[in-house]
Amino acid sequence: MSDRFVVCIKNEGYSVSLEARKIYRVIDDVKAEGAGMLRIVDESGEDYLFPADYFVPIQIPTEANVAFADR
Repeated sequence: MSDRFVVCIKNEGYSVSLEARKIYRVIDDVKAEGAGMLRIVDESGEDYLFPADYFVPIQIPTEANVAFADR
């Protein structure tokens, strides 16, 4: 599976965990997505479920792939 990224468009109720206008990596979780949630690696560095409507999917340009590669 390829990496998926989203940009946070709102963080009401999650201001400690999410920053608006920040790019986050999505962890595939079919069950969560079926319930309208996304599994996101948040500010703590751990993955948690957040409402999917808090994010918009984005494409990372090929030139930026190195910056977003897992370390």
